[in-house]
Amino acid sequence: MHSNQPTRIVGGLSEDIETAIVIPTYNEAGNLPAMCHELLALDIPAPGIVIVDDNSPDGTGAIADDIASEQRGRFVVLHRAGKQGLGTAYVEGFQHAMRTRVSQVVQMDCDFSHPPALVPVLLKRLVDADVVVGSRYCEGGAVDPKWSNQRAMLSRYANMGIKAVLSLQVQDATSGFKAYRRTALDAIDLNSLEIVGFGFQSEVAFRMQEAGVSSVEQPYTFMERTTGQSKMSAGIAVEALWRLAKLRLGG
Repeated sequence: MHSNQPTRIVGGLSEDIETAIVIPTYNEAGNLPAMCHELLALDIPAPGIVIVDDNSPDGTGAIADDIASEQRGRFVVLHRAGKQGLGTAYVEGFQHAMRTRVSQVVQMDCDFSHPPALVPVLLKRLVDADVVVGSRYCEGGAVDPKWSNQRAMLSRYANMGIKAVLSLQVQDATSGFKAYRRTALDAIDLNSLEIVGFGFQSEVAFRMQEAGVSSVEQPYTFMERTTGQSKMSAGIAVEALWRLAKLRLGG
């Protein structure tokens, strides 16, 4: 599942970076420049961006390298040899960020389904908890009104099933939009995480709940990606549910 080829690193984060924003990418050339522009313009403590690119064939990696050359000390690109799963991308991004002195880490998608403008809100709420979860399913949260009934039901029922299987307290068990205190990521063994695909977010939530990490939810509206294609399907959701059930039984 992991490539034997080492990760190639372009750019880097300076020692004064306080907030690392970790973004896995695969074929996000149409979104990356605008996303990075918006994030670096936010009023948040000393931001830096960690891009983890799985050798995107659309040139995402080269675009990221150009941004790294312009944003020295605030931007790093981890080039991996190919697709190795969302979970391994996040783990590698988290671990790279935590080799610096960052005190808080944000994870989000590059497709604008997670609004950059909400990042400062997530970070401010870290005074209340170790993890702040961007939530579609707590009070005030929502999904794109343009979604079909089938897509909305798939998302909601997948979330409900995973939440029940893992006995999670968080309402949005599959959220990929979160802010962590550094200590929250330190509380779990990132190398021990087993699920690399869709269920990764839920496994992290489960491991943190087991470790006694506190969390709060921040409602937001999940919007469909602006360019590119969604990677979600019923088959992916079912596989995640099965793997998480095995995790719970074995854990």
